[in-house]
Amino acid sequence: MADAAATIPAPDAEVPVAAAPIADLPSGEPIPSSAPPSKAPKRQPLPLGALLAALPSNADAVLTRLEKCLSTPSGIDTVMLFLCYTSKLGASVLSSLSQSALRRSAREWIALVGALPRGTTVVFSSPAAVTAAAGGKTALPATAALALGLSKRLSALSTLLSEARMILRLWALLGMYFWARRLVRATFSSSSTNQPNSEKNPSSAAAAAAPAKSKLATLLLEYARLALCITFQSLENGAYLSGRGVMSWTPAQQGRAYKWSARFWAAYVGIELGRLAAARFGPGAEFQAKPARDKGEWAKNAARQLAWAPLTLHWGSDKGLFGDATVGLLACIPGVIQMKDLWVSTA
Repeated sequence: MADAAATIPAPDAEVPVAAAPIADLPSGEPIPSSAPPSKAPKRQPLPLGALLAALPSNADAVLTRLEKCLSTPSGIDTVMLFLCYTSKLGASVLSSLSQSALRRSAREWIALVGALPRGTTVVFSSPAAVTAAAGGKTALPATAALALGLSKRLSALSTLLSEARMILRLWALLGMYFWARRLVRATFSSSSTNQPNSEKNPSSAAAAAAPAKSKLATLLLEYARLALCITFQSLENGAYLSGRGVMSWTPAQQGRAYKWSARFWAAYVGIELGRLAAARFGPGAEFQAKPARDKGEWAKNAARQLAWAPLTLHWGSDKGLFGDATVGLLACIPGVIQMKDLWVSTA
């Protein structure tokens, strides 16, 4: 289940993307005199030499930002996520188009051969002879063959990137250990701060009972998210390492582990969608009063989780639910969103 190499969000609350700095204003034109010319000056085209001279600096700026994107593990995973599923989608589209062209070409050849007199022998000795026999039409469209070859290469790239992301996630359990440690500290700190208040002032303890219950529910939800992530990552790690001969799970066990890891991930996505729905429609949410930036973050998170939800069901089912084109299209949604945020943060 190499395609199940999808991103589990960071255990902590998502760090808001830094606001893009205001771009430097371009240098202004010379101030005109008090008597403007009767005719607006004609704009001169940019000289070719100046355009070519600007290319190295532009390329340098793009590569500098790309290097910043690849300077952290999360940035590397985001870039690979984006490339993995855009290449998968491109491979599926190109494959579909090229196969459609090849089928159409085959039907044309069948019709051509069927129209020949009975007993006619058709011999093709070279591509030129094939083209001549077809009346100048190429039997195997060159563009279809090129598209099919490019599709295979993009598919190979997608598979390679998917496996690379899986290798990077082998260390994710280490981050989950620190996530668990922070949760335990938060649990004990909340219990120690609430206990003295209840002993000194019973009325204040009663007033704080509702917020305490809300905080307890939040902590329990965090523990559930943590448990799902640990289970998902452990099953995926075990299946992948066994497939590479590091562990001893059988192929049948590996398949079940991949399938159940996707199901635990589906449960995680369900919790995330519930949290987003509560933040938007729950009592006391006051969503409309929030800043536009917070609303935008909510919309992006909702779009990501709504895109992952059907994919987790697809990867967790026995035979799959979608084709490669649908998988690539759905997974491109979080890939594009995360890549855009990452690119903006490196401006």
